[in-house]
Amino acid sequence: MRITEKLQHKYALSHKGADDMMKAFAACTAANLSLMLPVTLLYRLVTDLMEGGVQGRAGLYAAGILLCLALIFLAEYWQYNATFLATYVESGVRRIALAEKLRRLPLSFFSKKDLADLTSRIMADCATLETASSHWIPELIASLLSTTLVACGLFLFDWRMAAAALWVLPVAFLIVLFSARVQRALGRRQMEVKMACADGIQECLESVRDLQANNAQENYMVGLDRKIRAVEKRAVITELMTAVFVASAQMILKFGIATTALAGGVLLAAGQLDVAVFFLFLLVVSRLYDPLQMSLQNLAAVIAAGVQCERMDEILTYPEQTGTQRLNNQGTDLVFDHVRFSYERGERVLEDVSFTARQGEVTALVGPSGGGKTTISRLAARFWDVTGGRITLGGMDISQIDPETLLSLYSIVFQDVTLFNNTVMENIRIGRKDATDEEVLEAARLAHVDEFAERLPEGYRTMIGENGSELSGGERQRISIARAFLKDAPVILLDEATASLDVDNETLIQEALSRLIRRKTVLIIAHRMRTVAEADHIVVLQDGRIAEQGTPRELEGSGGFYAKMIQTQQEAGSWRM
Repeated sequence: MRITEKLQHKYALSHKGADDMMKAFAACTAANLSLMLPVTLLYRLVTDLMEGGVQGRAGLYAAGILLCLALIFLAEYWQYNATFLATYVESGVRRIALAEKLRRLPLSFFSKKDLADLTSRIMADCATLETASSHWIPELIASLLSTTLVACGLFLFDWRMAAAALWVLPVAFLIVLFSARVQRALGRRQMEVKMACADGIQECLESVRDLQANNAQENYMVGLDRKIRAVEKRAVITELMTAVFVASAQMILKFGIATTALAGGVLLAAGQLDVAVFFLFLLVVSRLYDPLQMSLQNLAAVIAAGVQCERMDEILTYPEQTGTQRLNNQGTDLVFDHVRFSYERGERVLEDVSFTARQGEVTALVGPSGGGKTTISRLAARFWDVTGGRITLGGMDISQIDPETLLSLYSIVFQDVTLFNNTVMENIRIGRKDATDEEVLEAARLAHVDEFAERLPEGYRTMIGENGSELSGGERQRISIARAFLKDAPVILLDEATASLDVDNETLIQEALSRLIRRKTVLIIAHRMRTVAEADHIVVLQDGRIAEQGTPRELEGSGGFYAKMIQTQQEAGSWRM
């Protein structure tokens, strides 16, 4: 594997970002070496003074000083552009790449992650890597490279003095490297308590109404305060343990000055060392060790940042759902052929499910909660891939079709509606982004959105708040139905599409839906038996299996589970308080 590919994988970089980091290594190395130029110039000056003076060379030294300044300026300028500016560009690219990758991942990935965790990866983890890419990693690698080059030069001068000056370097770095396992374990534990705290804060904000309604704020805040204190405690422990290793390594570096002076004094007294060379080594070690102390901190920080790198790399390397972008379906009959599915290994959600939702017909999925109805609708749209069997649409195996291409054939109305902090008009236009205002208004009329939209302060131009917080549940659901009208796709999935509507509006929406679904393949999930009474085909699910299927009349007359469901709802409807 090439160095750039290793950098891409290890630090979650783009190909250009890895190339830019290689340039940053070179730039930082050049900047470090440029700071050694004054030492070289000073060594020559001391040598000349010891040999009889600098008469006639004052101009040469003045030019040397100006040249050193110019080279240092150019090296620092190159370093700034190669680290900071390039890193800021890469940071934006990384965040966009993560967001794009998330868009292409199957929903099975999101079922294992929560919103706070994913937000933290895109924002906080990227910010940590931004600092690592602009400060820690380039400066660390540059220190190692420049120190290696300087060490080679020192050995050319005198190998004994070089050994006395440099023996501390591998010892100091090995101390920090040996702490890697401890630091990663501490980092993972710290990340766990951070995510627990973030989850708690998000949950508190989302459920503040319920907490207040049940006078549960104080009890909840006790638990949240415990999570916040856990973050503080883990941060202190992590910093302390890191400091133990880094401070120990930095202390070892200090011995290098002593051994250099001691070895130089012994060799000088024995007449085996030139005074100018001794002076040179003292200058070099005084210049060499201070940056290396920072490099040890950078090394510890890079090791600790490995946790964030692993978290982002998990997203970037997660298998995508792929497929052809060419549709070759013949009609839109939706066929489940001995389908099996499980979210987790060993936990079976669907087992041997086979049925056909025919074009031009309404197929209803009914059964108790947890029976697998919503899972079937998600599998039909390839939000997940089946564990066994297959699903075809018009004879086309949907597992072979790119998910975005496949979804162009679907209009979906979820039970849990997702709206955006935008206008009513733009929330409906999500159904088809190139729709004209007239087309949006017609879809709104069909879904009876006009009944409440025209009463809003700015009509269809009214901002509806985060996830439609300014609207009622029924109003939010009607916007979702309007999207389906606007998209007008040949396959329609309805997951409790009228669950939040009152009886009058439910009747109106069902009349509108009857126009929408004409000559289309319709798969509807419902708990109210009156909603599916006119369906062409009913599939009854129980514990992930098909208990029975047929027309409403056939199932009602069979005395099976469907008939019992109707009887139970009729009995519940007659209940009075």
